[in-house]
Amino acid sequence: MFYIINKNKNKNFNLNDGIRASEIRLVGNDGSKIIKTKEALALARENNLDLVAVSPSAKPPVCKIMDYKKFVYDKSKKEKEAKKKQSITQIKEIRLSATIEENDISIKAKNAKKFIAKENKVKVSMRFRGRQNNYKSLGKKVFDTFLDKMGDIVVVEKSPKFEGNTMTMVIGPKKN
Repeated sequence: MFYIINKNKNKNFNLNDGIRASEIRLVGNDGSKIIKTKEALALARENNLDLVAVSPSAKPPVCKIMDYKKFVYDKSKKEKEAKKKQSITQIKEIRLSATIEENDISIKAKNAKKFIAKENKVKVSMRFRGRQNNYKSLGKKVFDTFLDKMGDIVVVEKSPKFEGNTMTMVIGPKKN
């Protein structure tokens, strides 16, 4: 067995002497043409640039003459910009009970508002135990009170729903 080892430090693209095909499709501003690899390498060296295999799996491989270091630098800048713009939404859970007092609902709503202000979602849950399962209507009233305390800054993404002995709903920030 023998292995072809890519001597280039890059992982994504074959460069210069790493291109093993005898003929390539050279793509440039003036269109594309099929030429010998040695001719393309000579053109690249003449201009002090690199011959980069953009699509090495094509028949013949598609290559481009460019400054590889600048290409990698621009690519990393674009990836950093994309990473800055992406936002990760978190979900915080707030637990209520069927027998919770009005003041406690206000405190939990205040904490949920802080989290909603950071563009995150809140999962509100209520567990019914024992005899409380007979009074599930109390749970709906508590959820309605909680939503009234939250005001109009939230939108209900998942309405109150029973799953076993737990009632849950998900609220998120209102989109402008």
